[in-house]
Amino acid sequence: MDLMDMLNESADYIRSRAGNDRIDVAIVLGSGLGDMADEIEDAIAIDYHDIPHFPVSTVPGHKGRLVIGRLEGHRVMCMQGRFHYYEGYSMAEVVYPVRVMKVMGIDSLFLTNAAGCVNKGWNPGDLMIIKDHIKLIADSPLRGANPDALGPRFFDMTRAYDKALIETTEKIAAELGINIRKGVYMLFTGPAFETPAEIGFARIAGADAVGMSTVPEAIAASHMGMHTLGISCLTNMAAGILDQPLNHEEVLETGERVKKDFSALVRGVIKAWPVFF
Repeated sequence: MDLMDMLNESADYIRSRAGNDRIDVAIVLGSGLGDMADEIEDAIAIDYHDIPHFPVSTVPGHKGRLVIGRLEGHRVMCMQGRFHYYEGYSMAEVVYPVRVMKVMGIDSLFLTNAAGCVNKGWNPGDLMIIKDHIKLIADSPLRGANPDALGPRFFDMTRAYDKALIETTEKIAAELGINIRKGVYMLFTGPAFETPAEIGFARIAGADAVGMSTVPEAIAASHMGMHTLGISCLTNMAAGILDQPLNHEEVLETGERVKKDFSALVRGVIKAWPVFF
């Protein structure tokens, strides 16, 4: 089946369950951050496995469903769990939901993730606005035939993360008294955590945080002209900084510890989301 036909079939199914009212913002919740979706009002939940052509989440901490409803005066679509390259999905499959969002007429994307902290001056539990990213992995979600209906073959990534949304987030964080960071996120494929040598390389390359998601989605969103904001929850110091092993349970535990600040920030940003989008 043609990609656009698949995307339209997925979009039609979601509309059949959630209605045709405009969705202002799509939110992708990362590991340990999924409880935010429980705050959505008048919510309709749709399991991924019910949506035609959708992948299915396999990672602990990812519930694997869309939640559509109202949050701070906006109609939102929330991914309670995402897809990763390390699960065996292709890059194109990883970004399939973001493409469905665009086909549904959604122009704004709020990406969140749990990340390892590379910057030695920061701490686990800090929240970081993604101002840019580094991807040294050869594969790309745009490799292969270009779907012209979604965007051009070659496209600009200078402002993959929207300047106005970054400024809005900084303002909201200051109002809430949250000491938010701003930095560069570097993609690794996982599922193994990075080695100390790889973290040293990431720091030399200019990264402040590392993780296994977000970048493919940001690339696909840029291709389609979506306004994108990214926030990382820095759940642990990356490999080699502290003399201790890394594990996924720490990621989930830190997400639980910071969820009050994370929830307040997300709600504040959604409430103030620029209307000119």
